[in-house]
Amino acid sequence: MRELASALPGMVLPALAAGCLYVLVWRATRSLDDHARVLARAVPIAVIVPGLLWVSAILSIHLEDAEAGPASVARELATPPRTRSASRAPQPAGAATKAGDVAAAPGPLAASSPDWDIVPVFYGTDRVRTSEGARIGYRAERAHRLELGRALVTVPAAHRVPAIERPFALRIPYLQLVLYEQGEDPKKHFTIKALEVLQRNDLMTQVRARIAAARAFRDQALVFIHGFNTAFDHAIYRTAQLAYDLQFDGATFLYSWPAGGGVIGYAGDRESATQAEPHLKQFLELVVRESGAKGVSVIAHSLGNLPLLNVLRDLGPALPPGVRLNELILAAPDVDRDVFANLVSAIRPYGRGITLYCSANDRAMVASRQVAGGVPRAGDVPPDGPVILDGVDTIDVTETSTDVLALNHSLYAEKGALLNDIGLLLQTGERPPDGRIPILQRVRTPRGDFWRYP
Repeated sequence: MRELASALPGMVLPALAAGCLYVLVWRATRSLDDHARVLARAVPIAVIVPGLLWVSAILSIHLEDAEAGPASVARELATPPRTRSASRAPQPAGAATKAGDVAAAPGPLAASSPDWDIVPVFYGTDRVRTSEGARIGYRAERAHRLELGRALVTVPAAHRVPAIERPFALRIPYLQLVLYEQGEDPKKHFTIKALEVLQRNDLMTQVRARIAAARAFRDQALVFIHGFNTAFDHAIYRTAQLAYDLQFDGATFLYSWPAGGGVIGYAGDRESATQAEPHLKQFLELVVRESGAKGVSVIAHSLGNLPLLNVLRDLGPALPPGVRLNELILAAPDVDRDVFANLVSAIRPYGRGITLYCSANDRAMVASRQVAGGVPRAGDVPPDGPVILDGVDTIDVTETSTDVLALNHSLYAEKGALLNDIGLLLQTGERPPDGRIPILQRVRTPRGDFWRYP
């Protein structure tokens, strides 16, 4: 997910350093004759420009959260990344392989080829729909209405947890001008095989069939809500990656609000997230009331936590009998700490459990805190410690990534250790956190306890 100020740590500093170096070269060559001076000044450019383009390429991968290979892991705390051959669910004889039958396939995936699997993602959005070549797409403008649909996402056989393999692209940061982009290949990349708008009844028919066929996650649904500066297609890929890597065989949903897709559009994205609340509420009501799921879990990331918490405050008292919110996983919430505390206290009675993932080296949280006048965010870990609230398991994930060039804002989906924790949480609901992940350190404070990855 691309987030606020995501390019700052990786591109601006190298550019400034290169500029300062070239100024020194320029000054040091002033006394040379004309031909020698031109040569001495041209040679460094031949080195600096490719170097900056290389940094841009690395940045593009971080900006899209879509590494072409396995994510860099400094201190991996989970089992080694799995390939499909080690993790895919067995397919019984006669398992569905046609695109139209994928929703009801009995496993978490349905293979349409030896080279890739297909993951169905049921979505709701209040973005404006558009035509993108042979299929539809969704822009960042507000449509002021809820639209439902289904995406079929291919996951390559060579997939490595927890990457989102996408074509290599060379872009100019900020402007997002594409200098070069590799073609899509489902044998190598996540791709959208099909994207179609569905009417409410048609969608729910497929959803109920999917839930009825679930084995590992019986009677469960999972909803993902993305954060700031996230394009619709990437939100689809992230949802499919979560479902695939968690081996979640219930119904997987995405709610995609009109995130703007630009670093400078942060203020506008906050407004778009808030205006999406009525549509998000309508979508969650549909999932809770009509999907047939007995447990609905939600993973919200970054700015997506704000509309979710507001909606759950109103939706909780109206939950139908026998239906509950299962697990609420709040990853790097870009929400004012005090606002977060108020909203969580209101929704706490309506879920089985609430888990907060926060980090001290999340650069998006640092930037958001500066925009907010220095007020810490709920996903931040300032010097006085993380948010600690009754009924919330706060987990400090700072040490799961020590990559100095990484944004460290999507660790919940980019680190095998955290995916492992989320999978156990969804399956067992075991608490406290160090009961399911023994390596977690319990930190006792006067305000209460929280947990930390070592």
